Amino acid sequence: MNLSRLGALIRLELTQRLRSVAWYVLLGVFALILLIVTGLAVAAAALTAGSGGWLFSLQIFLVLLLVLLVSPTLSGNSVNGDRDAATLAPMQVTLATTGEIVLGKFLAAWIAGLAFLAVALPFLVVATLAGDMEPATIGTSLAILVLEVGVVAGIGVGLSAVIARPLFSVATTYLVVAALTVGTLIAFGLGAVTSSVEVTVTERYYADAGPPCGPGEDPQEYGCVEEPLSGCSSWQSYTREVPRTDHVWWILAANPFVVLADATPTNLSPDGYPQDLFGQISWAVRSAQIAPETDVRTDYCDTAMWQQGGPLPSEQMAGTAPSWFVGLAVQLAITAGLLAWGWQRTRTPARTLPPGTRIA
Repeated sequence: MNLSRLGALIRLELTQRLRSVAWYVLLGVFALILLIVTGLAVAAAALTAGSGGWLFSLQIFLVLLLVLLVSPTLSGNSVNGDRDAATLAPMQVTLATTGEIVLGKFLAAWIAGLAFLAVALPFLVVATLAGDMEPATIGTSLAILVLEVGVVAGIGVGLSAVIARPLFSVATTYLVVAALTVGTLIAFGLGAVTSSVEVTVTERYYADAGPPCGPGEDPQEYGCVEEPLSGCSSWQSYTREVPRTDHVWWILAANPFVVLADATPTNLSPDGYPQDLFGQISWAVRSAQIAPETDVRTDYCDTAMWQQGGPLPSEQMAGTAPSWFVGLAVQLAITAGLLAWGWQRTRTPARTLPPGTRIA
């Protein structure tokens, strides 16, 4: 691997992109969408106290969504696009090796994707100032965002080297991104339903004229009764099917939005609830790891049950395992595998080529 040749290949790839008018149009549309959303979000945050964390996390997720939509277009035809334009063969007869060519195109596509993050930077600064966020939250979320841009760039470059036609490789890249984002959600829902478990619920209700009185509550003022147990109904039992999310929660680990949310440190309120979208998504995914109880007994006549409540989000998250590093490892394995496959399909001399492949 020669760093000088690798640098020259990256500069060549980026120069070709900078000469394209479509590149600047994409950046302009990207900035316009961020400007509109940021303006609306700041206006909403100004009307709601303590919503700064939501503003910042919403901006980060929006940038990730836009990058996932744009990056396949930039990287999905890197290799086969040059082959169609008859510029790949002259490059292959130089001293540049196949590994340097594929790696150079991957790094150039990654840098091109990071240009969109550079455009989004002023809007993220506004969200950061409005959000009063912790440095660990800002740094971690941005680092994961940069890695996700690289993952999509690698998938696109790898597929462009494997598939002969640029249109099909771009479409396939979009399908892979859709499988990671939307497909994991669908697979999780279907998997949870198909592995449901039967839960037996036993409960009884108060049959009085009102709910039981709490400590110090006046029956006349609150409309409650002082002796609720005297009016309780008999115990009733029934069964119902509950999805087993604990069997399929791992499917969500590869979702880019889940990786971003789960890797970012959660900001919790003093009473243990998440204060931004990162924490809400992470809490939802962590809750899916908890197996449902198969025998539930609830006594609504017991006033202590009304005051006890369930476990706090902070307690549930502390008792479950983070999954972001597993999901990120899966994404990196997919990216590395496609780049390796693309290197194998691009190396010369080639024994066979797909029908209709242009050489020079």
